[in-house]
Amino acid sequence: MKRLGILSAAIVGLVMSAPVAFADDITFSVVGPMTGQLATIGDQFKQGAQAAADAINAAGGVEGRQIKLDVQDDQCDPKQAVSVANRIIANGVKFIDGHACSGSSIPASAVYAEAGAMMMSPASSNPVLTDAAAKAGWPTIMRLYTRDDAQGAFIGPWIAKKYAGKNVVIMHDKSAYGQGVADAVKATMNQNGLNEILYEGINAGEKDYAALVTKLKDLKADVVYFGGYHPEAGLILRQSAEQNLKYQLIMPDSIATPEFWQVAGPAGEGTMFVFPSDPQAKPEAKEAIEKIKAGGFVPEGFTLFSYAVIQTFAEGIKRAGTDDPAKVAEALKNGEPISTVVGSVTFDEKGDLKNASYDINQWHDGKYAPIQP
Repeated sequence: MKRLGILSAAIVGLVMSAPVAFADDITFSVVGPMTGQLATIGDQFKQGAQAAADAINAAGGVEGRQIKLDVQDDQCDPKQAVSVANRIIANGVKFIDGHACSGSSIPASAVYAEAGAMMMSPASSNPVLTDAAAKAGWPTIMRLYTRDDAQGAFIGPWIAKKYAGKNVVIMHDKSAYGQGVADAVKATMNQNGLNEILYEGINAGEKDYAALVTKLKDLKADVVYFGGYHPEAGLILRQSAEQNLKYQLIMPDSIATPEFWQVAGPAGEGTMFVFPSDPQAKPEAKEAIEKIKAGGFVPEGFTLFSYAVIQTFAEGIKRAGTDDPAKVAEALKNGEPISTVVGSVTFDEKGDLKNASYDINQWHDGKYAPIQP
């Protein structure tokens, strides 16, 4: 028995002195509209996340763990989003880069919060996402993107000043995103002395907007602000051109995709939209952009924001010394800046970005670029 005890002790000593085994890989889910009308946004999510994972893995991973991505399609549909969220939780994934549309992110966030998982959206801008999470005491619901009320505070007063005395129409597509941002713009525009001549919701997915175009023509609309997505915006512009109606269209960030021009064609000339200050112009993004472009993809729209979410997850896990989402969230909200491809970012207690800034972009000949407001 004494000899057996000595042998056991020796085995324990060998185990204790052996190198620590290589940790398991860590999985991050990437969720967005991978199919359907808004699939271009899903592709941006996927391309950005994969580029980030590749770069982090090449540098040694997350505390020695290699990142694996689990790509899920919610089609920007609220019911599908909840179903996907439940599947992700059932699969044991703790970190979610997504969702895209606010109408999907908001209901999915409850699933993640109840399971203690961390969700960080690189695109959803409706304030309800983080406001409701803060009210419910859900610390792991965050966004690495701007809020509609901040976007409204930026563009609403500008519209009021630039188009004072003009006929301004505000429209939205009745979605959480579209109506949310349209309401934010309306509120700040009105506060700055300009009232719209029409406020109206349209039905997304329709193919014939002739009646709407006729109404805009009868109203002699000079400016139309539309809270919605590129398929409807492009169609409305094209059908307006067919009736020889020209007005200044102003949009939120959803049309930062070449598919807008594919739908609108030359009728899209001059269209303006608000987007967070050009992430592609950031020096921190130079290397990432070169690698993404080398793979045949242009990192427009939400690509670099999705990249930055993966970077932020990795940094949060490193700071917390654990992959416990609650502790990671706490580490990310401690006020210390996080270096990402979209620049240095910090989060407030709600999980929103601090100090967001914007550009006004304009489409010209199939491409867009920031303009001087």
